[in-house]
Amino acid sequence: MRRRSWRPSARGGPDRAACGTAPPRPAAGGDNEAVSIHASDPFATPDELKSPVRRLRGRLPAAVTLWTAAGERQGDKGLTVSSMLVVDGDPGRVLGLVDEESDLWEAAESAGRFAVSLLEEEDRQLADKFGGLMPAPGGPFATGEWERTEWGPVPRGRSWAGCRLVGATEKGWSLLVEAVIERVELAADPAAPLIHERGRYRRS
Repeated sequence: MRRRSWRPSARGGPDRAACGTAPPRPAAGGDNEAVSIHASDPFATPDELKSPVRRLRGRLPAAVTLWTAAGERQGDKGLTVSSMLVVDGDPGRVLGLVDEESDLWEAAESAGRFAVSLLEEEDRQLADKFGGLMPAPGGPFATGEWERTEWGPVPRGRSWAGCRLVGATEKGWSLLVEAVIERVELAADPAAPLIHERGRYRRS
């Protein structure tokens, strides 16, 4: 298997960059039924055709986060990422599995930094738009209110972290991205987090 490690280039950004995986559509009865023909993704791989490893991963409840970066040439980019960890330490770090061919990774590579926002239950449609599962007229950033930060745009009222990219290594079909946390902003009154499990959003 081809392996590759990454370290920041002389211009301060990574040599390559990547983005995360999108969450599945919500279950029947979710907020998106009014604008979606199907309660689940009609093009999703049936469970019986998925590998045991993929099915095992799907049974791990995961918080849905939004990774964003400010692109110098093509504008802001973002993608939902659920396979990630926050590592406590001095400094703290973020680890996440992202898609090497995504626009988000290209923007993060160019900037050498990105923002990670924690999505809440009411953000289902926002997550689907950034995951490419729902049409986004005007682009996904046309949905909701945003705050500009030096790491990238973040949804207003959500907890977020500003991260500096320090490394990436190929793991399976993804890149394992490592970043140092440079700033943390916590929402004053956070709602329940957006969680998905086994192809559906979980309702609290």
